[in-house]
Amino acid sequence: MRLRFSKMHGLGNDFMVVDAITQEVRLDASTIRALADRHTGIGFDQLLLVEAPTDPAADFWYRIFNADGSPAEQCGNGARCVARFVEANHLASRSRLTWQTTSGSMVTCNAGDNVEVDIGVPGLDPASLPATASLEAATHTIALSVGDAVWHAVPVSIGNPHAVLFVDSVLDAPVQEVGAALTRHAVFPQGANIGFCEVVEPTFVRLRVFERGVGETRACGTGACAAAVAGIVTGRLRDRVKVSLPGGKLRITWPGEGQPVRLSGPATQVFDGVVEI
Repeated sequence: MRLRFSKMHGLGNDFMVVDAITQEVRLDASTIRALADRHTGIGFDQLLLVEAPTDPAADFWYRIFNADGSPAEQCGNGARCVARFVEANHLASRSRLTWQTTSGSMVTCNAGDNVEVDIGVPGLDPASLPATASLEAATHTIALSVGDAVWHAVPVSIGNPHAVLFVDSVLDAPVQEVGAALTRHAVFPQGANIGFCEVVEPTFVRLRVFERGVGETRACGTGACAAAVAGIVTGRLRDRVKVSLPGGKLRITWPGEGQPVRLSGPATQVFDGVVEI
């Protein structure tokens, strides 16, 4: 089967984007893992499928698969890329689009060089991730043990599970060791994305994210949303935050509990290709 695709990235978080509307697509986990291989395949953090929606209120159905072939519920950088993808491939004639995802609906709007994403109302209850730990109300954290150390993380669901750790320096944070241990911690029955967040000032943070099923990525859109929400709910940040990731910067807005979180940033098309699978 010949498969047309686009290679895209959002701040270095890279994707293989596939139009499953005008071509037949059959992919299993082993095929996705082979395509994700950076030495022998296309190479990507996630594979994104754009499909016809089953919800009549949506314009498209957006499905996400991690590099290990496992499905993911949401991806903020990917959301910006699929919005650019359908525009570039003339699959949509409007800049504002509603997307069906496995975690609910979201709205994207192409706005100049950036794409704005309304990614929905974040969940602050550990059960929404899901996580089996009890919330410490005073700090809005859950306690996570790694060896002899205990880490206190703010749980946030952005349609997918996140745990945010506030650290003094992201450069010195043990992202690989602790991130790998926490992403598959027993507290998270479906795994979690682990963010290491350094607050520089109330409107600016630095962030590194160890993503479930991928490892550390150059950027994580939902991770940036989770970090901003965690900082706002714990009183560290204001309602508009610039998040600096290894691949670049995103802008996050969250008015508070019960309100949707919004992110804005670039989406870049690298090349188009055809692969035989």
